[in-house]
Amino acid sequence: MRIKVRKISPGYAEGELLIANSPISFLGDVDPKTGKIINERNELYGETIVGKIFAFPYGVGSTVGSYVIYQMKKYGTAPAAIINERSEIIIAVGAIISDIPAVDGVKLSEIKKFKFAKVNASEGWIELEE
Repeated sequence: MRIKVRKISPGYAEGELLIANSPISFLGDVDPKTGKIINERNELYGETIVGKIFAFPYGVGSTVGSYVIYQMKKYGTAPAAIINERSEIIIAVGAIISDIPAVDGVKLSEIKKFKFAKVNASEGWIELEE
C-alpha cells in the first residue's frame, strides 16, 4: 500500500515499522545513548527505536528535543525515518539537522496493521507491507 505524504526532511529509508499511539518527547521519553523508550507511561516502554521507521502522532516538549535527535544520529541510535500525523517544529528541525527522512500527513490508525515501511521523503510517499 502506498500513501502520498508531506515531505519534512528529505531522504529514503526502509525497515521495521514501530508505532507509538501517544506523542513523543525526545527529551525525557527516549534515552539518546540507547535509543530505548524510557517513559514508563508510554506503551512502547523498553522498546528500541534504533534503525526503525518510527511513527508517532507528533512531538512534544522542549526545543532541546531537536538536539536529542541530533545526538542520537551521532550515537548511531536514531530511527531510520520518522512518520508523523503532524510534524511540529521540534521534530522537523531534529530530523533536518540529523539527515533523517521525515514525513507527515499519515493517520496512524490506518497503518497499524503494517509491520514494514519504505519512506521516500524526497518524493513524498510511504509504502507499507504486512
